[in-house]
This record gives sequence, C-alpha cells and structure tokens, in this order.
Amino acid sequence: MQNEIEYQQITGVVEDVVFYNTENSFTVLDVSSGGELITAVGILPEITAGEKVVLTGTWDMHQSFGRQFRVNRFERYLPDTAAQFLKYLSSGAIKGVGPKTATQMVERFGDNTFNVIENEPERLTVLKGISKDKAKLISAEFKKQFAVRTVILGLEKYGLTPSECIRIFKELGVNAVDIINENPYVLCTQTQIISFERTEKIASELEKSPEPKHRLRAGITHIIRYNLFNGHTCLPEKKVVPLCCELLGVDESDAKSAIDEMIINKMLIPFEMKEKVFLSLPDVFKAESTIDDKIKQLIRFSASDMDATDRDLERIEKENNITYEEKQKDAIKLAAHGGMLVLTGGPGTGKTTVVKGIINFFEKKNMEIMLAAPTGRAAKRMSELTGYEAKTIHRLLEVEWTDGKKLDFKRNKLNPLEADVIILDEVSMVDIFLFSHFLDAVRFGCRVILVGDPDQLPAVDAGNVLGDIIASEIVPVVKLTEIFRQSGESLIVTNAHAVIEGREPVLDAKDNDFFFMSRENPVFAAQTVAQLCAERLPRAYGYSPVENIQVLCPSRKGDCGTINLNRHLQAVLNPPSEKKNECKIAGRLFREGDKVMQIKNNYDIPWERGRESGSGLFNGDIGIIQEINVKNECMRIIFDDDREVVYPIPSGAELELAYAVTVHKSQGSEYDCVIMPVADVPPMLLYRNLLYTAITRAKKMMIVIGSRAKLDKMIENNKQNKRYSMLKTMLTEK
Repeated sequence: MQNEIEYQQITGVVEDVVFYNTENSFTVLDVSSGGELITAVGILPEITAGEKVVLTGTWDMHQSFGRQFRVNRFERYLPDTAAQFLKYLSSGAIKGVGPKTATQMVERFGDNTFNVIENEPERLTVLKGISKDKAKLISAEFKKQFAVRTVILGLEKYGLTPSECIRIFKELGVNAVDIINENPYVLCTQTQIISFERTEKIASELEKSPEPKHRLRAGITHIIRYNLFNGHTCLPEKKVVPLCCELLGVDESDAKSAIDEMIINKMLIPFEMKEKVFLSLPDVFKAESTIDDKIKQLIRFSASDMDATDRDLERIEKENNITYEEKQKDAIKLAAHGGMLVLTGGPGTGKTTVVKGIINFFEKKNMEIMLAAPTGRAAKRMSELTGYEAKTIHRLLEVEWTDGKKLDFKRNKLNPLEADVIILDEVSMVDIFLFSHFLDAVRFGCRVILVGDPDQLPAVDAGNVLGDIIASEIVPVVKLTEIFRQSGESLIVTNAHAVIEGREPVLDAKDNDFFFMSRENPVFAAQTVAQLCAERLPRAYGYSPVENIQVLCPSRKGDCGTINLNRHLQAVLNPPSEKKNECKIAGRLFREGDKVMQIKNNYDIPWERGRESGSGLFNGDIGIIQEINVKNECMRIIFDDDREVVYPIPSGAELELAYAVTVHKSQGSEYDCVIMPVADVPPMLLYRNLLYTAITRAKKMMIVIGSRAKLDKMIENNKQNKRYSMLKTMLTEK
C-alpha cells in the first residue's frame, strides 16, 4: 500500500538543547508549543534555548525515546522579549555569561539587551565584574554565535539547503555571504558544494553581477571537472578553449587569457604530451603524480629478493593438487622476486589459482599478507575464492568520513599498512584518487601484486590505472592466456575470449551455458527478459530472480534500458500488495522486497553487520528493502555484503531499482545468471569491451537477447572510448 508523507508545522520557543552534534549539526531540542513540551530532532545548526522557531516535519515514534517531531525545514527568530533574552543568555550560549550576569544585563537593558551586546559592548562595563576586555569578549562571542544563522538566512533565499549552508560556513567562515555576493562561483570551484549550473542561477539573482573573470575561471574548471566523469584526468588545451567559448559565450582570446591566468595562479596544471599541452586540475595532477612517484620508488627500492624455487613450486602444486603451466610459475617467481607485479588474464586462465599459490608461498615465509578489492562484492568473492580474508580498499585504509563529505584515510605514508605483501584484485575498476591513497599507505619493502583484466571496462571514475601501468612497461606483467580444460568446456569462457579477440562466438548451442535469443523488436526483447526472470529460469533452473539473476543493460534509456526494464521487472517480480508498504521518492516507486542500488557515495549512513558497525554506502552497493516505515521516514535495507542499514527516506533519491543495472555498474561482481538485452543499444555503446565485461560477469549462465546485427557490431568495434590521462607518460619519463 502506497503512503504519501504529510508534513505538519509547529511554532514554539526552544526550552533546552538536549543534544548537538558539531560535525553535522544533528540536534535534539525541547520546544514549548501550545502549552506542550515537544521533542524535535533534525539538522538544526547553532539553535539555542530562548529562540522562537517554526518547524516543518513529521511525527514519529522512536523505540527508545518515544514521540518525536522529525524536522524537515525550519525558520528561526531572535528572542524578542526580556524573558526570552534571559533564557537565552542564562543557557551558557555565550562564553563569559552565566545566569547571574544574564540577570544583570536583562534588568539593566531590558528589550535592548541584544543591541547593546552586539553594537555597544562598552555599556556593559557599568555592570559589576565586567571590564572593557570582558565586554569585548562577550560581544565577540555573541557575534560568533549568530554567524551561522546569519549565513543560513543570507543564503537560503538562493535555494541552498541548511546542510549546504553549514558546509559553506565551514569552508568560507563568517563572511560567507559577502564572499558569495561578490563571487558566487566559489561555490563550484573553491568549495565544490554545488554545480556550475546552480551557481549560474545564483549569480543571475544577485543585485550586482560578479566580475567576468570569476565566471570564466569557474566555467573552465567545470569543463575539466565534468570530464572527470567521462574518465579523463586532463584535456587538450585546444579542446578546452572552444568548449569554453560555447559554454560561456565568450571570445577565444578571453578563454585563452583566462587559462593563462589560471596556470599562473596554479588553478590549472599544464602537462605536455606528444607535443600538445593538456590541462589538469591540481588535485587530479597530484593524484597521478603520487601514483607515478610511488611506483618508481617501489621498483627502485624494492623488497629484498626472494627466490621461488622449483622445489617451492612443486610443494605448492602437491599441497593444492594442481599443476601449473609455465606462465603461472613465472607469475609466482616474479611476485617473490620484485616489489611490484601485474597479473592479468581473461576468464578461465587461472588468475585465482596463481593468487592462491602466491599466498601459499609467502605464508610459508611467515610474511604478513593483505588482500583487497574495490567493492564489497569483489572483496567477498575474493575471500570465497582464496579462502583468505579480503577487505575493500576503503576498509583496508581505515577510511573515516568528516563533515559528511571528506575522506580521512587513517592509513597513509605516516601510518602505513603493516603488510609484507598486498594483493589488490579488480584493479581495472580502481580510479586514480583511490589508487593514489592506496599506494600512499604502502610501506617501502612491501610487495604489491595487482590483479585485473585490462580488456574489461575501465573505472567508472577518472583514470585508466591498470591500462596505463601495463602500457608503461616499467612494471613486470604476466598475462595468462591458456584456458584450462574445465573452463574450456564453458561457452561463457570461450565466447568471452572469442569476443575480445574479435572472433564470432558460438550462439547456437542448446546444451551449454551461453544462449542467444533473437528479438529484433526492443519491446518484444524487454518482454522476453521479464518472462525469463519471472517464470522460465526459476521454473527450469530454480534460480531466484533477485538472488541469482541479474539483468545487465548497455544503457539506462530505451525499451531495453535499465529505467524501463526496472519498471517492468518490479511489476512482475514484486507486484503491489496490501501486505507490502511502498513509498514514492523523486519519482521512483519503492516497495518492500525490492532490489535496490546505491547510486551515490553517502558517507553518513550508519550500518551494522553482526557485532561490527560503521558508516558509509558506496555507489554500486546492492541490497533488498526489508521494511518501509513511512511514519518514521526510514527503510530497513540489507545490502549484499550483509550490512544492515536503516535508510532515511529523504535520502532515497540516492537509490534506484536494481533488477536491471548497467554493465558499468556491474564491474567487480559475478552473478549465477546474466541476461543482457542488445536490441536497442545506442551507437556510442556498440563496442567490444562492454559486451566482454557483461559476459565475464556470468558464472553459470549467460543469455543475450536482441539483434544479431547489433551484437556483431559490438564484436567488430574495438575502438574503446578514449581516455586522456597523464599516468603512462609520467611513468615512462625518468
């Protein structure tokens, strides 16, 4: 049954601040309203006893603290009576003013008390115990108390949320409003709190237009930062100039002058490659430079050499009842010998077998070994395959979140990881920022083994880490190519290799694990996907549509895109029921039992996993909605690495249905059965790596549905989306 959230409004005076979190301004208040004392909770920065407030929100029942008013929006007003002044000043809100001094002030100055404190503090010296210095201190503390509210009141008119205003205050200080009135573009450059488009809107609403140079700098920064989402860590200057002219409507000479000025002021970093000048943002340049420096240091000052002898390899083979081929033996020997190794290979070539052998070798040497992967799913799979605990990179680096947005890596060059060997899997997924933090935490003398498949799609975020390291040829690389007998019997494996090599896969087998179903019409293809998930596969193979089957789409749009398919699949797999609560958030309908995906990093949401607890959900995390409580504005979701989250409904815009997800979002995951529709693939997504990545996600069954012509075009097209990056050039320079 669907529920709509009904907001109510209460007006009252703050009697007491029960709790206040200085990091995120979460507050618990006692509010006097209509003769009743109400408990109100929410993001309420710097509110103090005695203030008049108008609160908008909903009622709920907390299991421990009883009835509460959960605040969604609020307005505040200064105390305006002597009694309210006394309550406010007596609360201890202002350093140096206690109940006795507060009483003296209010008795002496009455309704003019606040004006005296703020604008005429010298008059306070007539009161016993207040010197000139103390009067100035009291006035300064008073102004500091009201600084946040002044910023909020000054900025809310531009459509900024209270949490955004708090972040702006922390970044820009008490003069935030004046700074933004003069140059609103700091919001998308210096603070990066809102988008360039929203900043443009704020700029258009100012009484006085900001200087053109501010807009030019922000526009150029926006162009380069926006392209980070396309994987580029830098852009050719020759491309930035015309983009700037088009975006901002300026002349070429103005764009070039602004770029030159930004380079002088180190707002942009120029980098020369192939006799062309590329432009990068300072934080991006720093990340790739850090990777470059650390890799060269690990090679130059590598761990003390060890020899994995033939006798060692024979022992490992005997203990694991296997026989290594020559390249697998080479990988174990190189891992023992040097400071860094890249191990690559497609499905069925034995990467996991080699990793287990490497672990076995170093275990016998009593060395401390750590395993990690970019996502929870990938780490869990690595643990299952190796029998050795693997952590996410974030967990390995002991990441904590500050101010809800900034990452604090507890493991870094000053506090490195206590490991002799670190094996990092699915490196093709890792972006430059995370990889630079990872290498920053690797101590000298530690061996680093990077495992991945460069033929898969590169990281969703900026950079081409694995591809650039391999292309630089400064790190030893072992590429496994032999498909082992058992894997060779699987069409999933052999067809994946055929696709990446540009050969025609076997599509007409009837008794294997790879099937092609011709559906030229995208509507019919979508219907077939739904039938397979809801009826045919569960009946024939016992697959759970939620746990065992994953639909992977090239695109979000179209009849066979994730948006349309998720609506269809929700309707057939989890239809409406009087027994299931549901709610609508940002145009999306969610129902108890739905499979959902987190689509944005959120570092504030707490989770529990048995006795373990923490906070933070990541883009790509998948879970099942167990319960929707509209009254309490929350959902209970269990994510696929067993983390249980009480998810605030107001944050639900960061969730999507996940019966169907894009191939890009599936990286690092494996599913028993993968269904991929290829009936209406957009031309820009008709390329080989995307198809190959989807096939390599399937463990037991792969079903491709759609147009044979489009499938053939994907196999033929080996032109990967080009990514501009500096890392390969940096690594090859001395």
